[in-house]
Amino acid sequence: MAKAKVLHNPACGTSRRLLADLADRGVEVEVIEYLKTPLDASQLKALLSQLDGDLSELVRRDKRFGELGLDKNDYVSAASISELLLQYPELMQRPILRVGSKAVIARPIERGIELLGL
Repeated sequence: MAKAKVLHNPACGTSRRLLADLADRGVEVEVIEYLKTPLDASQLKALLSQLDGDLSELVRRDKRFGELGLDKNDYVSAASISELLLQYPELMQRPILRVGSKAVIARPIERGIELLGL
């Protein structure tokens, strides 16, 4: 199995639970704190290509999203999502589990476990 990578925010309970669950299962992971080391344009493009489903789920529509006066309908394409997350990495949904050429927003964490086939 390819090494698992987790895009992690230590302030996020779901992200912490995913890491704890993976550790309990003996899964070796590389933890990437994306707020300390934000993804660049090519990394975001690669991530978006690895996700299945509705790409707009990668954008958190939380209090910060509202404070910025953003409209969710403006962030549905890979290009617009990438542009937004380059400017505001804190709006990226987490945790994200990447294994090989696949990635999943592990919310709930069972989505990540399923990607690993565990």
